[in-house]
Amino acid sequence: MATVSAQPQNTTPETRTVEGDTRRQIMLMLLKLAPVTASDLADRLDMSAAGVRRHLDILVAEGLAETLDRRVRSTGTAAAPRGRPAKAFRLTDQGRSQFGHSYDQLAAEALELLRETGGEEAVRRLAAQRIARIVEGVTPAGEDEDSIQQTAGELADAFDRAGYAATVTRAGSGIQICHHHCPVAHVAAEHPELCEVEHQLISDLVGVHVQPLASISGGHGICTTNIPLTPIEKLPEERSGS
Repeated sequence: MATVSAQPQNTTPETRTVEGDTRRQIMLMLLKLAPVTASDLADRLDMSAAGVRRHLDILVAEGLAETLDRRVRSTGTAAAPRGRPAKAFRLTDQGRSQFGHSYDQLAAEALELLRETGGEEAVRRLAAQRIARIVEGVTPAGEDEDSIQQTAGELADAFDRAGYAATVTRAGSGIQICHHHCPVAHVAAEHPELCEVEHQLISDLVGVHVQPLASISGGHGICTTNIPLTPIEKLPEERSGS
């Protein structure tokens, strides 16, 4: 039976930081939940808090994670915990990069060539085909709130499977789909059509206009799309089709 040696191995930092399912799961939870405490991670992963802290210490030492005050939330809002603030963790930019921006330069060059030869509409068609494959099988929403929530959940699951570390939450009078990672963030920064087409397809599936609130490609730590549960009323001429 193999054992884990306490001595450093002859591997690169990139290899060490992502080896093992446990470390990968902790990093994925940090993507989705940060800032989050070791105890919270232990509960979700069914591990001991001490075991999780050992992994977190390694991630911090290698520059893949960092600690912060638990009162600082990823949304920028303040909480009011009782007693001493717990130590919380989140991934650094270097840690987030471990989830891949593969072939960014190649993709950006290919899209630029496509734009030059086929125009912006050609880029949009390609982006639409890509997103359509990701959300294939998602059930379009009906007009009731429960149906919209169901579709939003299916969308989050679909994006999660595609590597977006997606979550869905209720926020006020709407629902928010959050991408805690974007596999194409660097490309989308140069080609915003990718995000625009994604938002349009989400809007088509949930049946209401959606509101992009933040994006990783725009410099934020998270992509947030708000789905209002109170549909925007159409103008009389839109309802009549005139």
